[in-house]
Amino acid sequence: MAQNPDFSFEEAAFARGLTIVAGVDEVGRGPLCGPVTAAAVILDPAHIPEGLNDSKKLTAKRRADLAAQIMDCAECCVAHASVEEIDELNIYQASHLAMCRAVEGLARTADHVLVDGNRVPRDLKLSSEPIVKGDARSLSIAAASILAKEARDLLMVDLAQQYPGYGWERNAGYPTKDHLQALLDLGVTPVHRRSFKPVHNILCQANYITP
Repeated sequence: MAQNPDFSFEEAAFARGLTIVAGVDEVGRGPLCGPVTAAAVILDPAHIPEGLNDSKKLTAKRRADLAAQIMDCAECCVAHASVEEIDELNIYQASHLAMCRAVEGLARTADHVLVDGNRVPRDLKLSSEPIVKGDARSLSIAAASILAKEARDLLMVDLAQQYPGYGWERNAGYPTKDHLQALLDLGVTPVHRRSFKPVHNILCQANYITP
């Protein structure tokens, strides 16, 4: 039976005397280009949008509608870690950096942070707990996953206009067949992640071929 997120993790934190509970999630570990994006959300228990769920389970239209509702009724912050930071730190550490930036960017300091995944970012200096598959279990994390996905997808549409031919408006930078073919045909852009193998291999080939 499919699981839908609920408010039980948040309510457990409230029962311990914590009053400001944020959910945080990231999107964009797998793409070959663009930043990794995170969102942090503090939901108002009295005004939670209906239908919050893991962003991957929602249609693009439904996700956009819910993102607008979340922005209207919750405290939110979206943050990024750049391509340069991804290449310098590695994607795992960069995703944690984006998470920390999103939590720190909230207007109020959270008493407790619910983090999607099996680890809490080591630089997150707040009470926190990791929740595996949190975007399908916690409404706050589900809201964060929706905002992060929506923000990054819109950013990739903008980048697609600057660098046409890679299909980022459709594939969001993920290594689809058309994106990989465009890499071979058009080359590596400044927003590609050079530490990722398909990009690295093309750069190595180019260096080898060029006298």
